[in-house]
Amino acid sequence: MKRISKILQLIGKILLPIGLIAFLIFSIRVTQPDLGKLISSAPKAGDILSQLLNPQLTTRKAEKTSLSLTIPVPCGSVPNPEPATSGPRLSVDPVCGNPGDTLTLYGYDLPKNANVSLRWILPTGGLLSIRNAKTDANGGLNEKIEIRPITAAADGKAAQISIEISLPSGKLVASQTLKDVVDTMFVTIFMALIATTLGTIIAIPLSFMAASNLMRKGKVGTIVYYIVRSLLSLIRSYEALVLATIFAMIVGFGSPFAGVIALTITTAASLGKMFSESVESIDEGPIEAVTATGANRLQVIMYAVVPQITPDFLSFTIYHWDINVRISTVIGFVGGGGIGYFLSLRINTLQYNAAGTALLAIILVVWALDFLSSEVRKQMI
Repeated sequence: MKRISKILQLIGKILLPIGLIAFLIFSIRVTQPDLGKLISSAPKAGDILSQLLNPQLTTRKAEKTSLSLTIPVPCGSVPNPEPATSGPRLSVDPVCGNPGDTLTLYGYDLPKNANVSLRWILPTGGLLSIRNAKTDANGGLNEKIEIRPITAAADGKAAQISIEISLPSGKLVASQTLKDVVDTMFVTIFMALIATTLGTIIAIPLSFMAASNLMRKGKVGTIVYYIVRSLLSLIRSYEALVLATIFAMIVGFGSPFAGVIALTITTAASLGKMFSESVESIDEGPIEAVTATGANRLQVIMYAVVPQITPDFLSFTIYHWDINVRISTVIGFVGGGGIGYFLSLRINTLQYNAAGTALLAIILVVWALDFLSSEVRKQMI
């Protein structure tokens, strides 16, 4: 028997590494790593990383001037405008047209190498963007523009082609991207704060019902204990990303409310379990002493349990707020709102400089909150 046992042990020692190697080979086939593709994509990766590492923090304040020119659509609907002959001016060829026709817009004596925004001013007063362009080294402009049906004259009033010229004044100001990132970052922080607050309020009573040393002292208490424990375990099995996706479809994709609901549910379940374990680890001496005075269960909790668990509860809550800020930046990718949603939109539209600004804000805020929460927890210990 001993010999057979040794042989079986030897076979087991041989088969174990063989099984691990076979499992590793199977994993490689499933994941299909391609180092060649990674190397060949190095130029693309370099371009993306260079943009991500160049966040849009500042821009030069631009002075804007506008020029416009009336376009009769269709021809004869209003008198043709008298063209200017000097100074910065616009002209079109032909001077009028019908929907579907193409006009050529010319600009003369405009600022050199300036950014220009082309748009229609509709007869109703509304604006219809055409595209962005740039003047040449001589201050000229030459752009083909299609006439849209919406530009047709109405009530004797014709549409106009307008250009807005932007000239940097040299003064550095915060970029619009940075302003948008700051706004959405505050949304993310407040999402995490509200979710943590609501989750904590829900978790506190659940934690007492999920603590075995308080509840498993009778049939009813035992039933409540197992029900609450099972509920917390069930909710904790769902990631915040999954819940955020579900609620984003319900309340609207990109809505911060979807993120708040998802984080509140996961926070309540997670803190409920952590709080209950803290309750279970308390010293039984004060409980026995208060019980011996004839106090009921509520009084025992208030005077013997709460004083022992308050530091842990506060520490866990602050720590979870820090966690929720990090998770909030991710659930935005599935429609949970906040900085994650901003980042997702910029990456999907290949605006990597703007995405780099969002990533920088996430790193700074997470680092700051991690440091602050750590310091606060140290003061509580």
